[in-house]
Amino acid sequence: MNRAQTEIVIRECATIEEFDRCIELQREVFGLPDLEVSPRRHLIVSRYAGGWTLGAFAGDLLVGFVHHLVARRGAEIIGYSHMMAVHRDYQNRGIGAQLKWAQRERALSEGVRFIKWTWDPMQARNAHFNLNRLGAIVRTYAVNFYGTDYNMPERGGIDSDRLFAEWELDSARVERAQRGEDPTPRAQPAAEIVIPPDWSALVRRDADAARREQRRVRAEFAEAFAAGLVCAGFLRDAERPRYLLYCAKDLS
Repeated sequence: MNRAQTEIVIRECATIEEFDRCIELQREVFGLPDLEVSPRRHLIVSRYAGGWTLGAFAGDLLVGFVHHLVARRGAEIIGYSHMMAVHRDYQNRGIGAQLKWAQRERALSEGVRFIKWTWDPMQARNAHFNLNRLGAIVRTYAVNFYGTDYNMPERGGIDSDRLFAEWELDSARVERAQRGEDPTPRAQPAAEIVIPPDWSALVRRDADAARREQRRVRAEFAEAFAAGLVCAGFLRDAERPRYLLYCAKDLS
């Protein structure tokens, strides 16, 4: 079947075979060692604890998924988006966005108004997707969140710093993003934080330089958040990709 013409259907994963395919996708997409893979048992138990895994199906083939957990924010029940993956052969077709908007719809139907998740601050593609396409914002930077990454063990690895996405599902900002409008605030940003244009290449080429860049970005986010700024946009640029941070009063 021609992949370009295959209809993608989003529905909940429920069978052992579908959960096993989610495990295969983790290995294929992320290149994760077994230690880092969320196992079948985790996916099944989280389902019976109130969470769910939505799959993107091309015919009978599972080509992507998003795993949603039940969490709390004080007394409020919220969602935690643990992981999303789309097979490389099906990337750049909007399947990730289909999964996230389906996750939003399902969460809202369950009375959930907020979902959070993390991403690597050095990944420009994820930054654009989360901030510009989904309308998430960021107020929190987590240092070495998962512990030192398993990559490059012979050189000490790289700290797993993460940004926390905050997705207010029924906000005007997120609703604009769902309509395909740019959710970036119209005000001038109060600060910008530049990241390397090709983080993966830098890590491979010069691990020490990558660590210095990571420490710089970490310090700049810490300073911006301490000043009360909110990250609410990302500017894709071949030479200077950068996060855009705003005063809270300028968000809408």
